[in-house]
Amino acid sequence: MRILFIFCLMIAGQSLDAQVKTAPEGYQYFEMPSGDSTIVMKQYFLCFLKSGDKRNQDEKESAMIQEQHLAHLARMHEEGHACVAGPLGHDGDLRGIVIYKTSTQAVADSLARMDPAVIAGRLKVEVYPWWAMKGAVLN
Repeated sequence: MRILFIFCLMIAGQSLDAQVKTAPEGYQYFEMPSGDSTIVMKQYFLCFLKSGDKRNQDEKESAMIQEQHLAHLARMHEEGHACVAGPLGHDGDLRGIVIYKTSTQAVADSLARMDPAVIAGRLKVEVYPWWAMKGAVLN
């Protein structure tokens, strides 16, 4: 909670663009002093998987597309492009989330659009820049 508060104060007080740097690996980051240490905030890309316009496949075809979709997500994780992915716990328009760790939004968007479920039209994607503390993990 303290980190979020410090982050909000910093954003309110000055432009984030002036603070952003690019690491040799290509990702963007900025640093925030916090007591006698420094917090590094890294840019990730939050991908919303939404219901697509073509969801009328029969049961066999939709099961095959789902299997390919899960294989795609596993490959994104294995190749180091995605940090975490998962479905939402309801049956609404927003179906799932993937957090990509790529150098640019264009790369994340391109990887998301390679998903067989997106290609088949069962899903569509929206990708947004998202900042999180470098090295943060889900507990």
